[in-house]
Amino acid sequence: MIFEKKKGETMSELIVPGQMISDRPTRQPSTYVEDGKTYSAVVAIKNVEGKIVPLQGPYSPVEGDFVVGVVTNVKFAGYEVALHTPYRAFLSSRELRDTFELGDIISAEIISVDEVKSMMLDNPRCLRGGMLAEFSPVKIPRLIGKKNSMLELIRGKTGCELAIGKNGYVWIGPGKTALAFSTIMKVEREAHISGLTNRIEEYLSKNGK
Repeated sequence: MIFEKKKGETMSELIVPGQMISDRPTRQPSTYVEDGKTYSAVVAIKNVEGKIVPLQGPYSPVEGDFVVGVVTNVKFAGYEVALHTPYRAFLSSRELRDTFELGDIISAEIISVDEVKSMMLDNPRCLRGGMLAEFSPVKIPRLIGKKNSMLELIRGKTGCELAIGKNGYVWIGPGKTALAFSTIMKVEREAHISGLTNRIEEYLSKNGK
């Protein structure tokens, strides 16, 4: 199946789970190798470079991931944090220099994940002002870009600091917040289409005046 092509865009192939994407073993996220061939494990787009871009999927926590979340419960021992995932995340108050309040937006690092995917967090930072946006976790690499290219482009054109959690929460700091938000949503909608960086640069130049 091929997505409808618009003027100036490159068509991409829709891939379904179990579909072979290479007759050789390759290392790509959301794929698996069987009998020396590579297959897709998810519904995805195969772009012109032959890479798989998943269209959907929940966040699966990994130790060492940078995440953004909201403090949802304050306890004597620490804080419960919502991370746009059904799994529990907890930040211990032991040895913390700062204290947080209900509703605070924070960034943190996942330092451990147990067998039921409950997480322990550390190295928190309170993100003040701005707003929180939801973004598809599987498309986060497109929002960051190669060598942070997309991230730096949006930062530079909007004046907003961005904290992009691998869990799909994106904090947008003060600045041209509305422009940053609309740009981020455009990245999410068009993540499967080649030439994304050029289109985003044009969008920011047109709307950032």
